[in-house]
Amino acid sequence: MTTTTLSPDVLGTAAGIADPYPAYLALRDSSPVRYLRVAAGAATGLSAPLHGYALLRHADVLTALRDPATFSSQSYRMFKGIPQMALLHDDPPHHTKMRRLANKAFTAPRVAALAPWVTDLARGLVEAMGRGEAEIMDRFAVALPVRVIGTMLGVPPEDHAALKDWSDALVSYNGMPAVERGPKIQQLMAYVDRLVAARRADATNDMIAAFLDAEVDGERLDDEQIRRLVVVLLVAGNETTTNLIGNMLALLADRPELWARAREDRSLVEPIVNEALRFESPVQRFPRLTTREVEIGGVTIEAGVIVDVFYGAALRDPAVFADPDTFRLDPKQGESVAFGVGIHHCLGAPLARLEATIALNAMLDGVPTLRRGAAPAERQGIAQVSLGYRTLPLVLGD
Repeated sequence: MTTTTLSPDVLGTAAGIADPYPAYLALRDSSPVRYLRVAAGAATGLSAPLHGYALLRHADVLTALRDPATFSSQSYRMFKGIPQMALLHDDPPHHTKMRRLANKAFTAPRVAALAPWVTDLARGLVEAMGRGEAEIMDRFAVALPVRVIGTMLGVPPEDHAALKDWSDALVSYNGMPAVERGPKIQQLMAYVDRLVAARRADATNDMIAAFLDAEVDGERLDDEQIRRLVVVLLVAGNETTTNLIGNMLALLADRPELWARAREDRSLVEPIVNEALRFESPVQRFPRLTTREVEIGGVTIEAGVIVDVFYGAALRDPAVFADPDTFRLDPKQGESVAFGVGIHHCLGAPLARLEATIALNAMLDGVPTLRRGAAPAERQGIAQVSLGYRTLPLVLGD
């Protein structure tokens, strides 16, 4: 194994969350590496520090993702105040049943049918920004996914901002004080309960109503299961897509020649989305909990330990991807894990791809040139699972 002077603990810091790639480069050959995942104290609500192992090599990541019996999804049990979310925190056989029921409601035709409406929404947001410098996160990368998932769930527009605030609290367990985070999560749960109760009383044509109607082998979802599914869709439906759009536009702002090419040749849109998912994956990691002692990458990890599966590191592994630290539109790149692999492949991946594709086309249609703004962009450094911008000033020019 390679010796490095960079401490693995950087992976759990704000700096390591905001820009994890130097750590990946330094630590990948030593994977798995043990690191301080969450510090103890009032801010996190933990009485003792929580350590975990980081899987940084593509092969190790695939091993963990393809062995849910050993690498359980029930990692939420190790974190104070983390609610159990459907699918993300479920193992077979319960996961299998939940996935089949969710698939009945979250169908490909339902997602595809959204395209005309999402296109109009994206074009309207681009038009509203006009020309000149714009804060692209709030005005576009956040606004589009929140409105889409909010509308899909039947949430009134006036509540969309609250949904975003609650969603941010849910994923910020290492950066938001527990006393602030806890009440926001409770507000989210209570709000979703009210939505579900309202649909039972007066059915509509939104996603929650579809969950109520979903049936497999005579089984239906109960209110608690629906609540957990709605929370997953809320978080994944805006957090992941927001960061995908933001990361993608920042990458293109630094590549004006590629922006010009894509405006003329829209066959480049899909490869750009795919490469943005690889190069700066919006989901960088996700925790698993070992159910038994296991050896991986030459390291023995005991049972009951948090193991973080680092998608972002795997997607820059030179053993799988040629010239991995260069943004390149190469269809011959290796297997992507950006949306997970196997039974936990992201339910909302088709929606995220649809929104990212529409968002990029709308920007290409309405914005002749794109470049960085005068103020520096700021990465977020509190949500460990995510890579994205807190602010991203871009100049939309002629």
